[in-house]
Amino acid sequence: MTAAETRIQALNDREILPGDYVLYWMQQSQRAEHNPALDLAIREANHLKLPVVVAFGLTDDYPDANLRHYRFMLEGLQDVEAALRRKGIRFVLQQGSPPQVALDLGRRAALIVCDRGYTRHQREWRWTLAAEAGCQVLQVEGDVVVPVAVVSQKAEYAARTIRPRIQKHVDDYLVLPRVVRPRHASLDLPLDSLDLSDIDEVLAKLKVDRGVPPVTAFFQGGTSEAKKRLRAFIRKHLAHYDKHRNQPQTDDISHMSPYLHFGQVSPVYLALQVRDAREGQGIDRAAYLEELIVRRELAVNFVYFTPDYDRYACLPDWARKTLGEHAADSRENIYSREELEAAQTHDPYWNAAMREMKYTGFMHNYMRMYWGKKILEWSAGPEEAFDTTLAINNKYFLDGRDPNSFAGVAWVFGKHDRAWFERPVFGKIRYMAASGLERKCDIKAYVRKVDRLVRKSEEN
Repeated sequence: MTAAETRIQALNDREILPGDYVLYWMQQSQRAEHNPALDLAIREANHLKLPVVVAFGLTDDYPDANLRHYRFMLEGLQDVEAALRRKGIRFVLQQGSPPQVALDLGRRAALIVCDRGYTRHQREWRWTLAAEAGCQVLQVEGDVVVPVAVVSQKAEYAARTIRPRIQKHVDDYLVLPRVVRPRHASLDLPLDSLDLSDIDEVLAKLKVDRGVPPVTAFFQGGTSEAKKRLRAFIRKHLAHYDKHRNQPQTDDISHMSPYLHFGQVSPVYLALQVRDAREGQGIDRAAYLEELIVRRELAVNFVYFTPDYDRYACLPDWARKTLGEHAADSRENIYSREELEAAQTHDPYWNAAMREMKYTGFMHNYMRMYWGKKILEWSAGPEEAFDTTLAINNKYFLDGRDPNSFAGVAWVFGKHDRAWFERPVFGKIRYMAASGLERKCDIKAYVRKVDRLVRKSEEN
């Protein structure tokens, strides 16, 4: 079996039927290029002498999503529709339960292809589709470099245990799928679809949380925008990546996480662009690929093999034990969730991080670690801290609510880490202090940077 074939999994044992088209139900891989699920749908349709239809189910009750997330996603889907139109492929956007949208359109399909997601509801959606569809359903894994089951059959302990497993296979999978052109157009098929030419009108139809505004001053959704940002990162910032990746006052990061979250850019494409770049040194490219492949796919492994990945119970035994032993420790400061969201703490560095998240939908990764550690320190107990950290994370970050977020929050509380020196409140969980920020980076410059970002947000 080739590497490309290992990305494909039959979700049921039904047959390919006579039909009007091959349906690609797009949910996770929201892009029209470097998309192995789309490519498989086109190949199968060409073989069957049928057109391809791409459909997306737009639910207005996606877990923890709000106007900020929906706006960015719809901008990306607008990009998808335009790119598919150039290929002669009809894109259908329908409001409703995503698997039900796929099932309704699937009644006329000879074959249904879907992409793969790892969170609880994403997997349930695909199980529902596979169980109720009348035709064969094929799932294609296109949003990791190495498929999760190829890497490991269990939850890995840490980056050091998953790294050799990934490295064993990575060269086989760092290959972009061959571009396949559809032989039969589907643009004229009479299928109902929401009109993406006016995103505001689409948003008006949805009953979504409107309490968190979009961040269009900082992020525009879509594959085209992702590629533009990537080119700028490689040209201007890659050469400083290793030296500055823990320097939040700089902008020497790629900002690709929101685009990866929505599947608007392929991780394989990103990896190849960085690996083959002439800019930067080998240490810069290696550091970026470590984050993109090893660390990101450790998070996928965690979510896939950990049923309670979004609950305090997901933490390792040693972490829960040490936190439990210190749960009653005296805390110098305790803040409510409302005070935290309002960035009203005594710590100007933490407040800046919270404001960056709140106003831009993003936060430098080094500050994300500090931000989470302080919520643990300033909460009445560790379980409350876990719930608060995850809730705020998912509310404001564009890239919240995905494996990286769940793993990142769990890391704050000891997951994928080791025991450290024991101290009050934290027990043996890794600690971070404001004095550490002052030693390791120009934290005051970071505060000034966030002040500028907030002013920009308020001006738009």
